[in-house]
Amino acid sequence: MKLVTTISAFVLIGVIATSCGKKKQADTTEMADTTVVAVDTMAVAETPNIVGVASGNTEFSTLVTAVKAAGLVETLSGDGPFTVFAPNNAAFNKLPAGTLDSLLKPESLDKLKAILTYHVVSGKFDAATVTDAINKNNGKYTVTTVQGGTIVLSLKDGNVMLTDAKGGTATVVLADVAASNGIIHAIDTVVMPK
Repeated sequence: MKLVTTISAFVLIGVIATSCGKKKQADTTEMADTTVVAVDTMAVAETPNIVGVASGNTEFSTLVTAVKAAGLVETLSGDGPFTVFAPNNAAFNKLPAGTLDSLLKPESLDKLKAILTYHVVSGKFDAATVTDAINKNNGKYTVTTVQGGTIVLSLKDGNVMLTDAKGGTATVVLADVAASNGIIHAIDTVVMPK
């Protein structure tokens, strides 16, 4: 019995050694009622988290800068899941002149955190789920953000619209960007809490 176990162990090591560097495959060797299966896991790639996805897209470079300045990288890299209504660079460019520079200063840290976490909802809500919730609630669906405020979601010309606490609106311009800890929907305007 020891000899069979030892031979099985050598076969397993041999199968693993020969499978390295090849495309994903399964090898099966049968010996004395023992089946050994080796799978090359080196070919499996993992989806980055929300911060990783945003960092890899130049359209979110301003958002990534703001997230880093606010010290929210660790939070948005956490388990989640999160749904982020992420302002693209064009959205930040719509802010009044000097606003972004002011928000990025250390003395504005609390205000910057409040604005950024106002764009985040706990849970993973893809476009189909959001649209369904809007339709089931007479055309408007209110979500509570991580910041604690609310945003009203609605549909206009087939697009999801956000209405913030101050009455400002944003449109989802790109939906369902997958991340390992949630989902990102790009928006064209920065929404603001009270």
